[in-house]
Amino acid sequence: MNEVLERTFYQNTVQDYLIAFGIALLGLLLIASFRRTILSRIKRWTEGTKTSVDDFIVESFDRFGIPMLNVGALYMGIQYLQLPDRLARILGIGITIAITILVIRFVSNTLLLVLTAYLRRRHHGEEDISNFGGLKLIINLVLWFIGLAFLFDNLGYDLTAIIAGLGIGGIAIALAAQNILGDLFNYFVIFFDKPFEVGDFVVVDDKNGVIEHIGIKTTRIKTLSGEQLVFSNSDLTSSRIHNFKRMQQRRVVFKVGVTYDTPLEQLKELPQVFKSIILEQDPVRFDRAHFQAYADSSLTFEIVYYVLSSDYTTYMDIHQAINLRIYEEFQKREIEFAFPSRTLYLAGQPAVKAAVRMETTQNGEDRS
Repeated sequence: MNEVLERTFYQNTVQDYLIAFGIALLGLLLIASFRRTILSRIKRWTEGTKTSVDDFIVESFDRFGIPMLNVGALYMGIQYLQLPDRLARILGIGITIAITILVIRFVSNTLLLVLTAYLRRRHHGEEDISNFGGLKLIINLVLWFIGLAFLFDNLGYDLTAIIAGLGIGGIAIALAAQNILGDLFNYFVIFFDKPFEVGDFVVVDDKNGVIEHIGIKTTRIKTLSGEQLVFSNSDLTSSRIHNFKRMQQRRVVFKVGVTYDTPLEQLKELPQVFKSIILEQDPVRFDRAHFQAYADSSLTFEIVYYVLSSDYTTYMDIHQAINLRIYEEFQKREIEFAFPSRTLYLAGQPAVKAAVRMETTQNGEDRS
């Protein structure tokens, strides 16, 4: 038995290989036991706490920390053996790369889980989660850049020279792609400031539609006629945007003109008539109704009320009902709607002569 244990293969005895295997196996068993007992209890404890950050840390540690410990246990077992320098260096590089990747994944997963929970708690919806994809990509890129920088530094590369080279190249890229970078920064403005969200109905200059997708560079809007409009994020943040989804109520102003033949008593009654018609609808709030002006062809009334809903169809249904009721009331009272018209005076009639004399007096010219 001792002869078998003392046999040498690749500078290590069979006993050395068994000890290395035992160290690795013992480490793996201890880690598995830790996961089943201690980590499971920590999970149950974090589920009872008020904050969710500890839940995410434990979850990420279970996914990426345990594999990292397993890699460390295997490495400890291998370290017991006498390995050629080249092989030892290759194994060291492999272990360093594996641990670096697992650490980056652990930090990235924990951070993204925390941000996702924060967005759900703050806005109570999935719109922000759907828009989180672009920000998630950028966070991952930053974390991977930092992690790989530490990796190269640990592998013995001159990190200062690499960063300096990337800095010069980054300046050149930034100058060439400043529009893209502008859209990227404006994506952050849209994401955090939230002038609009997916599903909002907006009007931008003479364009309108529903926000369909918010991307890193562009935002897509589906118009009422069905086509898709694509805006760069810079264009949107520099424009005046009317967001109708944020509207809690809609102010409606409209005018009704009646003829000059309408009796005075009926003119006095009309503001109350308009008020009673509007108050028949729901949900509305009456504001005012006034005889506003003497127009060229009508006596004009201005009516103002509020629809206590942001839905456009609700507004149109209510306004249609009000218009029909006004028409009905005018028919009952034999009041005529005014429309553009002119009164023609024929030559030779006294009214025409009086009008001509008045114009002559005002202008100081004799046109008779």
